[in-house]
Amino acid sequence: MNVRLTEAQKIQILNAHDVYSVMQQILLRQNKIRRAQEHFWVVGLKADNSILFVELIAIGAQNRVNASPPDVFRMGIYKLAVRMILVHNHPSGNLKVSASDKDITDRLLKVGKLINIDVIDHLIITESGFTSFKDKGIMSALRKSGLYEIQDRESDQMKEMQLRYERKNAEKAKAMEVARKMKAKGFDNQTIKELTGLYIRDIKGLE
Repeated sequence: MNVRLTEAQKIQILNAHDVYSVMQQILLRQNKIRRAQEHFWVVGLKADNSILFVELIAIGAQNRVNASPPDVFRMGIYKLAVRMILVHNHPSGNLKVSASDKDITDRLLKVGKLINIDVIDHLIITESGFTSFKDKGIMSALRKSGLYEIQDRESDQMKEMQLRYERKNAEKAKAMEVARKMKAKGFDNQTIKELTGLYIRDIKGLE
């Protein structure tokens, strides 16, 4: 689920504290019952490290949450993210990194490498603090671990997803160019929508 961001939250990320400043606000939006469950988010970044999107991938139990690679990378592939930061909360308030936290990070790091999306950090957050895997040297260690290799089936699945979204982006770019020419010739937005299949919001963005 895409998380709605204010313009003030679409900041350039310089360090882990910048990520936490945004994610703490998002966590505190949840009611008390929701905050008692683990959430797993993905923060997508542009080339200049400004936030492109924040997506809620999964909500789990009080002490666990599952996140599969296709779910984690789907929005990043679609929106052409260059880098990603993983974030999940610990309702207990404990900021200690578990073995399972390292394992899922290792797996997602290797998948990201496969599809050219660099997973640069993983944050564990609470309402009052955070732990950064990058700051603790965990990301660097995982890059060198060699303990996690992507299976052929998973590799093919991720590459197919990437190819599918690349095609979709190319088709949209072509439709946008046609819409731009139609708008220049005086066609109204509804007619352009019917002939190109674009959303009205995309067509209005050409104005």
